[in-house]
Amino acid sequence: MARFTVTQDVRAPASVAWAVLVDWPRHGDWVPLTTVRTLSPRPDGVGARFVARTGAGPLGFDDPMTVVGWEVPEGDEPGARPGRCEVVKSGRVVHGRALFTVAPLAGGGARVTWHEDVTLSPRRITRHAEPVVAAAGRLAFAATMRAFARDAERAATIR
Repeated sequence: MARFTVTQDVRAPASVAWAVLVDWPRHGDWVPLTTVRTLSPRPDGVGARFVARTGAGPLGFDDPMTVVGWEVPEGDEPGARPGRCEVVKSGRVVHGRALFTVAPLAGGGARVTWHEDVTLSPRRITRHAEPVVAAAGRLAFAATMRAFARDAERAATIR
C-alpha cells in the first residue's frame, strides 16, 4: 500500500475549511483532469457516495468513494474538537482509505491533514512501485491542498 500524509494550514475558520472540503464536486477545481459527482441523495455524512473521474476522454479511471466516518468540527476556536472524514475507495484502479481532519488554529485559521492509504491495481505490477506512488501522491496532494487552501480562504472572505 502507498501511504502518505499532507498537512496544509489555511487562513479560514475550521467551519469554512470543512464546508469547502466536503463539497465533493469542488474537488475537481483543485485536482487536475478530475471531475467529481455525488451519487447519493445526501452528499454529507456516513453513507454519502461520490465518484472522482480522472483522465481525459476515454483515457481515465473512476475512483468511487463512500464516507465511513464523519465528525463535523465542533467549532472554530483552538481546542475545539477537529472535524474528521474517512472514505473508503472501492474502484478497479484505486482502492484503500483516505482520511482528513480539519482542526481550528489560533488566529481563526485551520490545519487540514490528509492521509491516504491506497493500493493501485493490478497489484502484482504496482506493488513494486509503492514508494514512487507514495512520493508522487504526496507531491500531487500538496499541490491540491494549496489550491484548496486558496479556495477556502476566498470563501472565508465572502462569508
